Amino acid sequence: AGPIGEEERMSIHRAAPTYEEQSNTSDLLETGIKVIDLICPFAKGGKVGLFGGAGVGKTVNMMELIRNIAIEHSGYSVFAGVGERTR
Repeated sequence: AGPIGEEERMSIHRAAPTYEEQSNTSDLLETGIKVIDLICPFAKGGKVGLFGGAGVGKTVNMMELIRNIAIEHSGYSVFAGVGERTR
């Protein structure tokens, strides 16, 4: 916990980057979860979405991904629980 120490700020209400401005490299994110890295590797800097039935481990997988990105890669994650419900 503490200050993030951002170097640059950007508004969330801005135009999307053009196709040319987007990264065209295919670097893969090493998640630290061997099954995910083998079967469905994620692009570094991309978006990750998990969906499935109740009680199959979506939240556990997402929390593990967030932890690995924060600790192993010294990165940041943004989590949006879209469609989540309370029990």
